[in-house]
Amino acid sequence: MTQTPAAGPKDGLRVWYMTTGEPGIHGQARGLARELSASAEERLIRVNRLWSLAPPALFRLSLFGVSRVGGRLEPPWPDVLITCGRRSALAAMAVRRRSRAPMVTVHIQRPTDPAAFDAIVAMTHDDLAGSNVLRIDTALHGIRASALAEAAAVSDLRFAALRRPWTGVLLGGSTRHADLTVADARRLADSLDALRTDSGGSLLITPSRRTPAAVVDLLNARYAADPTVFLWAGSPPNPYLPILALADRLVVTSDSISMISEALATKVPVWIFNVAGGPRHARFLGNLLAKGLVASLGGAPPPARQGGVDSTPHVANILRELVKAKIGRSTARSGPADVQAITAPLP
Repeated sequence: MTQTPAAGPKDGLRVWYMTTGEPGIHGQARGLARELSASAEERLIRVNRLWSLAPPALFRLSLFGVSRVGGRLEPPWPDVLITCGRRSALAAMAVRRRSRAPMVTVHIQRPTDPAAFDAIVAMTHDDLAGSNVLRIDTALHGIRASALAEAAAVSDLRFAALRRPWTGVLLGGSTRHADLTVADARRLADSLDALRTDSGGSLLITPSRRTPAAVVDLLNARYAADPTVFLWAGSPPNPYLPILALADRLVVTSDSISMISEALATKVPVWIFNVAGGPRHARFLGNLLAKGLVASLGGAPPPARQGGVDSTPHVANILRELVKAKIGRSTARSGPADVQAITAPLP
């Protein structure tokens, strides 16, 4: 019996994004994949810890190397396979060995074997270079300008009556390098009140899943009687996107590279509230400060920006050209293509 081929995606490009599911890596891979194709398919996997220590050339999808959580790891294989995280990079190399069709493989962050991928998306502070490396200043994400415009048009009745200007406050939390402490929360509140003393307005504060309860408790106690402060209590809907879309300025804690990157996708000034962090965070913020994209809270205001800073659409455009160049080539070519031959480096 002749098997009927599986139907292709509506927009003509079959894209998979494959991760082990951690929020930071999952959000980056999904954001890039969906920018490439609205029909992008998720492949959620678990990687056997012992197998992940094996040399990449020996790693296999079978023999208990990878267990599928969501989506089958079988044909029809994708035109573009996007991964993020070291363990999913190993699985991507195994998928590529199994597939006989041309495939563009893209890895976000530093993989074990950079030469095994057509394109690697690395942040400037990762200090990774090569003919297949695309260096970016902000993390990839799924916050598009169209979504911000839609959220702004709908508004949010929970803080619609508060007086302007609105200062959106995006709270991160504790990391493996340091905790976000009650003392940090007290410093933050003092800085926010000083900012409002100078320019007035209201605070729109949203904690994240990493924000310690003690930090939220302190802010609740501080602002419980202040009618010009909205502090999200956790009940749906999440106000994160409306705050990004509607705030006149944004303050973000320095522990979250993803939230800082999403804040910069807007057109408003972005202040950074500095907390203890690791060397990667320090290099990330140092680059943004040097380029005048953000400012430290309590210092001089950020320079005006004409538009949002968003690496995701730029990377997606480069990958579309890479797909055009490679998918039409002979299937005998299995090595990475030259990204720099496709396009100039990102601005």
